Order: sequence, then C-alpha cells, then structure tokens
Amino acid sequence: MRIDILTLFPRMFEAPFSFGIFKRALDNGLVAMKTYNIRDYTHDKHHTADDYPYGGGAGMVLKPEPIFEAWEAIKANASSDRGEPRIVLLTPQGRPFSQSVARELARERHLVFICGHYEGVDERVREHLATDEISIGDYVLTGGEIPAMVVIDAVIRLLPGVLGSEESSRHDSHASGLLEYPQYTRPEEYRGWRVPEVLLSGNHGEIARWRREQIIRRTLERRPELLDKADLGLEDKKIVERLTSPTKAGHQAQSDRES
Repeated sequence: MRIDILTLFPRMFEAPFSFGIFKRALDNGLVAMKTYNIRDYTHDKHHTADDYPYGGGAGMVLKPEPIFEAWEAIKANASSDRGEPRIVLLTPQGRPFSQSVARELARERHLVFICGHYEGVDERVREHLATDEISIGDYVLTGGEIPAMVVIDAVIRLLPGVLGSEESSRHDSHASGLLEYPQYTRPEEYRGWRVPEVLLSGNHGEIARWRREQIIRRTLERRPELLDKADLGLEDKKIVERLTSPTKAGHQAQSDRES
C-alpha cells in the first residue's frame, strides 16, 4: 500500500511511525509512506497557504492552489497499476470512522490524506479533489494531522504481514463489532487478585465459551448500542437474555462475587 499525506506539519508524522510494527511495515516494504508540505506548493515569498474567508468570519482557510498542486505532484509520480487512489479529507463533517471503515480502506492500494487546518479547507478541495471525508469523532482538534495518524494506524495493522499473528487483529475490540474479552497474564495471583480458574484449566472449549460470554457481558455493560447492530448467533442471544433477565442477572452477579 502507498500512503501520501498532505499537511502543513510533515514533521508531526516522523515519530509515530518510527517505532514497532509500523516501522517494520515500512522497512519491509509492506507500506510506502510520504508526506508533502503544502507550503512547498505555494508561489509567494512567504509561502502563504491560507487566507481570510470570503464573506467574513473568524479564522483562516487553507487555499485550494497548493493542495491541488501537491496532489498533482503525487499523481505525476504514482504508479498506474495501483489504480485511482482514495483521497481522504479529514474533517469534522466526514463520515464517522470505525473498524469497518478501516477494513474498507485497508483494501485500497493507494491512499491520500489531506489534513485540514485553521477553519478548514476551501470548499473546492472538498467538491473537486477529495473522494472521501472522514471524522474520528464529534469533537474539535487543531488540525487533521492527528486524525490522519489515527486512521493510518488502524489501517496499517490490518494489512497482511504487518502483525506477527493474523489472529491478533481478528480478536481486537470492535473487530467483530463487539468489545474484546478480558486478558490476563502471569502471575496467577497478584495482591490477592486471581486469574479466573477457567483460563488455567486447559479446557479450550470452556475457555472459548467463557470468552464469548465476557465479550457479550462487557459490550452489554459498556457499549450496549453495539449489540443492536451485531450479527448475534443463537447462543449469543441466549447469553444476552440471561444477562439482561433481572432474576438471572442477580443470581449471576452473586455467583461471580462468590467465585
């Protein structure tokens, strides 16, 4: 996969992808990533990339010319066998980012990210250049750089060969639309808190059932709206019914305390 990033602050991307699995992905050629400084495509001595909004108002708006010219520089060097790139504008007005969107983007061969700043970008960038718009949440950030990092992080780890085990990404929270089960490691007991006995039993069937129930329980407690959208099987629905039945849930809570 090739990733190109249009930004006013290219150095922001140096550290996050210089460590761990992301550095290995870059070093092993699984991902090629390059940043483009939008100011390098301006033509005045001050490298002006923004201007006052027409019609008045507070703040500044990124100009269209340097963004389009930066894209044209990318396009001139792009390999035709990758097909048309997905050009993503990071904006609060975009569609909400999710694990399913990450999987969608991971199927692309070439992604281009446009990082807005100030009061945003000239509308002509949105209308005539961007092919996708993404928001990472309903809150305000200084610019699109951190949202771009979030999206790139989520996408890169889904690429084949990036993680040490393909199972890792399949069992992540939200990978199945639900939250992940609790994880434990050594020691078996720490400050009087023991690892659940089922995980020490070696009975893989019981462990799988326990983990599935914990997935349902944790999602029900913390993000119940996810269950409404999840594709639950018959056994999952039985777990939900048992956990949401007042009498059964009370008995289960007492049993958990006693164990």
